[in-house]
Amino acid sequence: MQEEFLRNLEPWLQGLPFSLTVCNDAGTILYMNDRAGTSFATQGGKALVGSDILDCHPEPARTRLRTIMEKRERNVYTIEKKGARRLIFQSPWYRDGVYAGFFELVLPLPENIPHFIREV
Repeated sequence: MQEEFLRNLEPWLQGLPFSLTVCNDAGTILYMNDRAGTSFATQGGKALVGSDILDCHPEPARTRLRTIMEKRERNVYTIEKKGARRLIFQSPWYRDGVYAGFFELVLPLPENIPHFIREV
């Protein structure tokens, strides 16, 4: 059922300007969009679908990811690699209120990003 849902979104997901990796509740990678496949090319790219997401992360990130998956908590941070800044958003996802797995979104950030404070 989860895989069918993702297949229906396939054309839209492939064109997104960020990396998206989705895994099930056991940590098995269910889906990677093209950008994620490119990001993980040296580790196998889209051939990683079906493997354990923890195997794609070095320590100490692997231990942190395992912990947030077990506790089902969100992890959000920024990184800089080779001068490029990225927002990393790792979060559980739910289907009909039941924990279904985990996803990781990696969004490239512009060098200077505006920040606005909006009062309600």
